[in-house]
Amino acid sequence: MAMKAIVKSVISGDTLVLRGSPGPQGQPPKERMLHLAEVNAPRMGNMTRDDEPWAFESRDFLRALAVGKPISFTSMHSLPSNDGVVRDFGTAEIGGVDVADEMLKNGWVKLKELKREPTEEDLRKQELEAEAKATGMGVWNPHGPQARMIHHTMPTDSAAFVSEWKGKSLDALVESVRDGSSLRVRLFMPDGDHQIVNIALAGVRCPKTASKSGEPSEQWAEEAKFFTESRLLQRPVRIVILSLPSSTATPFQTGANPAPPATASIFIGLVLHPAGNIAEHLVASGLARVVDWHAGLLASSGGMERIRAAERAAKEKRACLYANMSSSSAPPANGSSTVNNATKSFEGIVTRIWSSDQISVVEKDSGKEHRLQLSSTRGPKLSDPKQVFYAQEAREFLRKRLIGKSIRVSVDFIRPREGEFEERECATIRYGGQNSNIAEQLIEKGLASVVRHRRDDEDRAPDYDKLMAAEQSAVTDTRGIHSGKDHPPPKPPINISEMSSRANSFLNGFKRQGKIPAIVDYVASGSRFKLFLPKDNQTLTLVLGGIKAPRTARNPSEKSEPFGTEAFEFSTRRYMQRDVEFEVETVDKSGGFIGALWLKDENAAVTLVREGLASVHSFSADTLSWSRQLYDAENAAKGAQRNLWRDYDEDTEKAAQAASTDSVTPLKPEYLDVIISDVRTKNGLNFSVQILNTEGIASLEKLMREFSLHHKSASAPSNFAPTNGDLVSAKFSDGSWYRARIRRTSPVKKEAEVTFIDYGNQSTVKFEHLRPLDSKFRPLPGQAHDARLSFVRLPKPESEYYSEAIDRFRALCSDRKLVATVDHKEGHLLHLRLIDPTDPHAAEDPFACINADLLREGLASIDRKDCKYLFAYPQLVKRLQEVVNCAKRDRYGMFEFGDIEDE
Repeated sequence: MAMKAIVKSVISGDTLVLRGSPGPQGQPPKERMLHLAEVNAPRMGNMTRDDEPWAFESRDFLRALAVGKPISFTSMHSLPSNDGVVRDFGTAEIGGVDVADEMLKNGWVKLKELKREPTEEDLRKQELEAEAKATGMGVWNPHGPQARMIHHTMPTDSAAFVSEWKGKSLDALVESVRDGSSLRVRLFMPDGDHQIVNIALAGVRCPKTASKSGEPSEQWAEEAKFFTESRLLQRPVRIVILSLPSSTATPFQTGANPAPPATASIFIGLVLHPAGNIAEHLVASGLARVVDWHAGLLASSGGMERIRAAERAAKEKRACLYANMSSSSAPPANGSSTVNNATKSFEGIVTRIWSSDQISVVEKDSGKEHRLQLSSTRGPKLSDPKQVFYAQEAREFLRKRLIGKSIRVSVDFIRPREGEFEERECATIRYGGQNSNIAEQLIEKGLASVVRHRRDDEDRAPDYDKLMAAEQSAVTDTRGIHSGKDHPPPKPPINISEMSSRANSFLNGFKRQGKIPAIVDYVASGSRFKLFLPKDNQTLTLVLGGIKAPRTARNPSEKSEPFGTEAFEFSTRRYMQRDVEFEVETVDKSGGFIGALWLKDENAAVTLVREGLASVHSFSADTLSWSRQLYDAENAAKGAQRNLWRDYDEDTEKAAQAASTDSVTPLKPEYLDVIISDVRTKNGLNFSVQILNTEGIASLEKLMREFSLHHKSASAPSNFAPTNGDLVSAKFSDGSWYRARIRRTSPVKKEAEVTFIDYGNQSTVKFEHLRPLDSKFRPLPGQAHDARLSFVRLPKPESEYYSEAIDRFRALCSDRKLVATVDHKEGHLLHLRLIDPTDPHAAEDPFACINADLLREGLASIDRKDCKYLFAYPQLVKRLQEVVNCAKRDRYGMFEFGDIEDE
């Protein structure tokens, strides 16, 4: 009785493997082996033996005739089986044609020697064989088979083989199917040789079948294997080899990458049938999952996009491997990103580059700031010495392309808080007219890698495959972190603002250069910046001159001044990490440079004042070329009642000014450049100052040159007896002569107490070192002016803090140029507020002065007893009192053991 089956494969020219029909859900059918009776074909070779002559041709003829076709067969007898596969000897027909007859007629099999009397059927077959032999058909060809080498093992130098044939299409025949995505194929090389290789389907992986008897296969493994076998086994295909089976090595890994074996066990490639790419059909049927890291291999052909489309279709149908997938994990049909089931996208401005894969963006519509992680992207770490070079390169790449630019943000998912890592929005960032993906560009440059997500992790970039393709490109071209090069960590920049002496050495050079390019590395407050000079690998502190911005809290225990936080945030968003230019005016005592910051044509100080986030500091502003812009900007802010001026009322201010004019009026602000020429500590603190930048000082320098020449030749008059009040020439202890006034004389001792009128210091001089002052040196008034500190008094001389206060005053004032404000004139005695122009606080605080510094350190108190003009300066006194309260609170100086002011 004839039976029916499908020819699964052909082992040789006389042996076929048959199968039945698959089960209702694609279950593999049972198989049996059929040996054609009475005929013999050449045996195929393997790794231990060569092919018999004509073995491949014989098998290939039967393969083309039978594989995949229905067959009708009759079993004459069966052999016992040890592996569950029935082995039959019999006859078979395909399409009404006897298979054995067809093989005999074409000369691809030989009749077995008969051990019985031939029948008519035997004689007929002998005639067929004789006819084939007479015509030289098949194995009877007198010229013999084509000479070829058949390599049953993988190429010895697999890397060289892949390099030679990568991307090229080769004719092949599928010899066997190990599982749904792993095949053994026979490559027909151009030189006629046959190369047997193992191929893993690019882009997919099927469940594994059992490798040993008795072991279970993975779920759906047998179905996947049957799916591939039924379509490809012993079918002619085209093979495109793409890669060796090693995923991209992790950059900067601790250990060295193990060297790949010279002979690989499998290649990754495409298996192309006239009906299409089998990988896509496997995924669409739910019998394979996508292998993410193959995306780079399939980028050029667009294969990954088709595989992803097939994956979405399988997930929607809940096919096989995706049968138990929850609906929430199914991707949207259009591939768009969702956050909490709602697409979140917006346009914004990049305000900060935190690292090689994190940025801050401010929404254009709401002004809300987001700190975003680039989806599926991992940049080099600044904390790792091996990675710091590329981390800085990546951050600079992002800064140049994004900082201050308008971008389009699509939030793909939210990474939940985990350990020390905060919750973070992960997004795709696009910019420019071409809508470029910055993460893709970063990875393609070799400045970041792609995160390898878990198979079931749907929280990933929607352009994940493009990112993988970009990484593959970087790996192929050995760019950036994939180059294998070890770069030493960059040298840390030199901080030229670390000390005032160091900063001063650069001052003149900066002034000569004018506007100098830099990058804002850090914003300390609204008007204080840390700048980086990439050309010289230097950093410096820049304080904006001419303005005072409210201070921000430096630590949690401090409280910011009103609008200090707003000023800080404004400057951060507007200037952080921008390419700027700066100009320098001077240096403060802590090493900070005082000057201007320019963003293109925008003056940062003017902008802050216009926004009402800083006020004009008149003393420092009046010397600047853009002072008019500052005052105009402040008037505009006052008129719009912005921020600091929100409660500003012009009429109220004018009324307050008029009221103060009617009472004890303060002196009109007068700022003088001075130096302290002498300090006297008897009967309290008094000192002398020279007023600089005046005609008198210039004349004094000329006078002293002439004075010195005059006294080289002048002789002392005999019996010279000076009297009190006389102007004289007096020889000082340094051996030089100076103009002086006699305070008192002692004829007995023949000496006099004098005051040197150009410097203010006093000394006792012998008569022999005195000369009458020549008339030509008399017209120039004395250049030393007696002075005292306004508003404050030092501890009493008997106090233990008195000497400390004097020493502190000398330290703050000696050997430096100061600015003095005349608050009161008492005859020739000037009451002064002394300001150190190098103090950064002086540029920010109009009330900052050395007087207040002594109060702050508990080395002085407010002089409420003798200071008659105290209440003419209510705002200043209020500020000084706040300083005193701080000193009391912190138990500084004289307040070490409590409040002694009442005493």
